[in-house]
Amino acid sequence: MENSKNLYWKLSAYFFFFFFTWSSSYSLFSIWLGQEIELSGAATGTIFSINAIFALCIQPIYGYVSDKIGLKKNILFFISALLLLVGPFFIYVYGPLLKYNVLLGGIVGGLFLGTTFLAGVGAIESYIEKVGRRYDFEYGKSRMWGSLGWAAATFFAGQLFNINPNINFWVASISAIVLFSIILSVKIEMTEQEIERAESVKLKDVGRLFLLKDFWFFIMYVLGVTVFYNVYDQQFPLYYSSLFPSEQIGNQVFGYLNSFQVFLEAGMLFAAPFIVNKIGPKKGLVLAGLLMAFRIIGSGLVTGPIGISGMKLIHAVELPIMLIAIFKYLAANFDTRLSSVLYLVGFQFATQVGASILSPIAGSFYDHIGFRYTYLLMGITVLAFTLISSYTLLNSKKKNVGNDNEPNLNHAV
Repeated sequence: MENSKNLYWKLSAYFFFFFFTWSSSYSLFSIWLGQEIELSGAATGTIFSINAIFALCIQPIYGYVSDKIGLKKNILFFISALLLLVGPFFIYVYGPLLKYNVLLGGIVGGLFLGTTFLAGVGAIESYIEKVGRRYDFEYGKSRMWGSLGWAAATFFAGQLFNINPNINFWVASISAIVLFSIILSVKIEMTEQEIERAESVKLKDVGRLFLLKDFWFFIMYVLGVTVFYNVYDQQFPLYYSSLFPSEQIGNQVFGYLNSFQVFLEAGMLFAAPFIVNKIGPKKGLVLAGLLMAFRIIGSGLVTGPIGISGMKLIHAVELPIMLIAIFKYLAANFDTRLSSVLYLVGFQFATQVGASILSPIAGSFYDHIGFRYTYLLMGITVLAFTLISSYTLLNSKKKNVGNDNEPNLNHAV
């Protein structure tokens, strides 16, 4: 069995190359759909909606299987193998299908992207968070390397896109080769007690979560707050590039901005565990919601590239606090045997449900009333739900949110 230090570095490297692969192929996805595939805002919103639907179908499966197999790396191995195909898939399958038939291309793409990135990221995050709890390293300090991987890829993505969008897809596949070799080298052995604990997870345990009013209050926070993080980001690159003299300049500058933002995000992921441990998971979630509301409302009020760039960079503070607070909130208030289900269903699944509904609506709003007014409506909604959640979320009852205490199931409806 590997020691804590080796596992930390291997899993941090895995995070780095997973997000590098994702960013290379997906950070300019909406620009690729709009400029290369020439889809309208509404059609682009529909593609995002289809992606969300596939992701939400796959997330519960990943969550249950992950909790059932414990610390075995089967799911990460499966995702890594699929990512070897990401370049050829975008170039030879996804793009041509979208040009031939948007719905058909959307379905095929949704299955691949949902399985690999959109649902896969939650499975990877919840797995590494579980390993971190066992081997005593903070998830945020490992996840930081994922942000650095995303930033490293986006720094060049805009320039490479202007040369040829397919270059980014080939870079993604090369990164996936490294990713695959890393997961092959990871060795984690489970004790008999850990195997029994994992195998004790039953579908009825998952069902019991839906009888807890506090689980539903958490989902309300996710639907009213965190879902707008994804919807806001989906077509933001198109709006951002439109503020420049040419789309090519806008694409390139957005690549620099996104890279700088994610470098800041990485630094905040290192600091976020300290902040959340200091103020508590509930206050961390509320703080993240307030920052998000300010960022989205501000995006509707400011004008010009400098102002909108400043609003976008707030994301670098907001997201790390939210991610760390979510994991610590779930570990503090619910059964840690179900940590992957809680994260993938309670957070990721609920986010995708919201995104599948809101993405085409937002796309239509962008086409009819413009980005700025749509951002104002989004931001006001986020602010309202954040204020409601400040009363409905639980104050954590466990002093140490990192241990595997038994379930807190005292809040049934």
